[in-house]
Amino acid sequence: MAILVYIEHSDGKIKKSALETISYAKAIAEQTGEQVVALSIGSIGVQELKALGNYGASKVLNVTQDALKQFANQAYANIIQQAVRQEDAKIVVLAHSFAGKGLAPRLAAKLSAGYANGAMELPEVDGAQLTVKVSAFSNKAFALKSIDSPYKVISVTPNAFEPRLIDGSEAEIVDFSPELSPQNLDAVIQEIIRSTDKVSLPEAEIVVSAGRGLKGPENWAMIEELADALGAATACSKPVSDAGWRPHSEHVGQTGIVVSPNLYIAIGISGAIQHLAGVSNSKTIVVINQDPDAPFFKVADYGIVGDAFQIVPQLTQAIKNLKHN
Repeated sequence: MAILVYIEHSDGKIKKSALETISYAKAIAEQTGEQVVALSIGSIGVQELKALGNYGASKVLNVTQDALKQFANQAYANIIQQAVRQEDAKIVVLAHSFAGKGLAPRLAAKLSAGYANGAMELPEVDGAQLTVKVSAFSNKAFALKSIDSPYKVISVTPNAFEPRLIDGSEAEIVDFSPELSPQNLDAVIQEIIRSTDKVSLPEAEIVVSAGRGLKGPENWAMIEELADALGAATACSKPVSDAGWRPHSEHVGQTGIVVSPNLYIAIGISGAIQHLAGVSNSKTIVVINQDPDAPFFKVADYGIVGDAFQIVPQLTQAIKNLKHN
């Protein structure tokens, strides 16, 4: 028996979220006595796959069919299902990402599996039962899901579980040739055009976000400069994207992108409940706002009351000086 992990990669590189899911699965395997088998679909170097052994994968099933180089939800779900059967896997772990959010529920339906979406930490293992802590009510609360079905599917929130290097050997690479019907490829992503070459917001470990307190789009340069200094992604509140100051792809909140970085810096954002719903999973929240009664300060780990136009440039320069030294 095994724990199967679907790993994501982009531009020939394994995503950090994939390393997190492998480490997550390995931690479960240490309690259940099973091995971790990874599944890769698409074009990626063999050495990249072998290196997954350093995170706990003993074997990697490698699918390299040309028709599967671009993501296809139905086809990928069928492939994962076939891999589950072949490896006699009772637990499947995926990242709670764009792809994972589409694959996990479809796969759970195919396997008649219990499904925990957006896991925040390792599950409690009690025999054949797993109890998983997940976010609930738009990240306003947590829920404990107990799964005792024969098959179990878990999607892991990005940055919720750190990748863990182990003293492992290279993973065994096994070519896997699943059976697919033409109908499985009716809907395929033909091309992905990135709006920016900067850090991807959903997977960013640091996010610098700003709101209407910046007064206009002409002042966004200082936000981007701070983000560049930190190696961070930029984000914004809903009113900012609605006003056209920033693209909607940067809108963070209940109706935008939900993020869970290690550090979230909110500048000139009051902290309405809809915005907090999208950032409450952040490990550390820093708020800069000139209004001492801003709701955001109630959930902040660190708060600075003051003028962002004075504070942010000083903060950016201090970070640059620290990196230079």
